[in-house]
Amino acid sequence: MSHILQHFPDSASLTEAVAKRWHEALVQRGSGRPFTVALSGGRTPKALYKAFAAIAGVGRLDNVHFFWGDERMVPPSDEDSNYKLAAVPLFLALKISETQIHRVLTERGEEFAVKQAESEICRMAELNASGQPVLDLVFLGMGEDGHVASLFPDDQEAIESQAVYRVVTGPKPPSLRITLGYPALAAAREVWVLASGEGKKKALKTSLAAEGDTPLARVLQSRENTVIFTDFVLE
Repeated sequence: MSHILQHFPDSASLTEAVAKRWHEALVQRGSGRPFTVALSGGRTPKALYKAFAAIAGVGRLDNVHFFWGDERMVPPSDEDSNYKLAAVPLFLALKISETQIHRVLTERGEEFAVKQAESEICRMAELNASGQPVLDLVFLGMGEDGHVASLFPDDQEAIESQAVYRVVTGPKPPSLRITLGYPALAAAREVWVLASGEGKKKALKTSLAAEGDTPLARVLQSRENTVIFTDFVLE
């Protein structure tokens, strides 16, 4: 397990720093292939999207393709939709072409949505030897139970599954969701975890322990280059 832990004094400075780092990564990217990024839901990512849009400017994100680490099985107009969370502060603000936005088609039902999401992400991203998409960047939030995307504690099927996307039932409403699996997170070039709020401290400390068994711990243990951004100090 290899990770970098970066601390900021508050959530605003955290989101500003991550926005700048994201923008720098896009500026430095090669022009020969699409830059693929999986977005997250949550309060901190929403602030990040707004901060990033202020830096990036309209018309500078050609050949950047957007996917989701997870999505709730609700209409795209629903307040609980992770797509809607990004639509106004990111896509509308930057006038991103619809051809670059690969949302999960929740309105088409579970089976279709999973197959379509997997087809789209595997069409745009490079694939590794196991057939997993190698995303350039994945944003992950973290819950107070250590869950990331919609990978929750005690989900043995998630641990064993090799599916790129799968349907899961979460502990909180809206419970029905579609999520990237552990293998896809392990395959990503970079994973950035946004852990904001004192309530996340215990889960992060547990996840960073050598014997950690939270979903975040499983992600960290499967990778060599994960960056964790926090606005609290671990004791």
